[in-house]
Amino acid sequence: MKIILLGAPGSGKGTVAKRIENRIDIPIISTGVILRDAIDNQSELGMKVKSIMSKGELVPDHLIMEIIKERVIRVDCKNGYIMDGFPRTIQQAYSLETLNAELNAKIDYVFYFVISFSEIIQRLSGRRVCKKCGFNYNLSFNPPKKENTCDICQGKLIQREDDKEITVKKRLQVYNEQTMPLKKYYEQKNILIPVEAHSSENAFNSIMEIIKKGK
Repeated sequence: MKIILLGAPGSGKGTVAKRIENRIDIPIISTGVILRDAIDNQSELGMKVKSIMSKGELVPDHLIMEIIKERVIRVDCKNGYIMDGFPRTIQQAYSLETLNAELNAKIDYVFYFVISFSEIIQRLSGRRVCKKCGFNYNLSFNPPKKENTCDICQGKLIQREDDKEITVKKRLQVYNEQTMPLKKYYEQKNILIPVEAHSSENAFNSIMEIIKKGK
């Protein structure tokens, strides 16, 4: 089963993807995670990506496709995968379709996360990440017990550059211009399913219900 989670940054795709992965045992393919690993490792690719992401811009397609092609042919993807954060442009969707044709595969579901931009800005600009263990907090919904300190490991909490409000707004602008057209693209293929994403619990339950029904 091959699934795409489509939605704006901060719409909850990553949280829901992890729960789906645990439930049906197929891996998440998250370009965001892969790219951030490259940044943390300070590789040549990572430095290029860091400069691009800090401006709220999209990483070029040719770099993303190199990652995707290598990932989907691994043995753990033989029963399917969950795409989180890919494709982000029509051209990437075309490239993915071409790759699937080569592999005699197809996308089964595209779940579109419906949520307002104002709520996303509140979610992301309030997010803090532990520099030591990577645990996520939100100043509005899940604050740490002690200011700027991780409850788990006492590490320092930081705000990622791409979570700052000015960058979030830029990311949403880019999403609206370059990624929103994917909604129409997958609607025309009759595989797009809107999911209310105000609550990640609601989004997860809706998706699992649809998968179980085999809709």
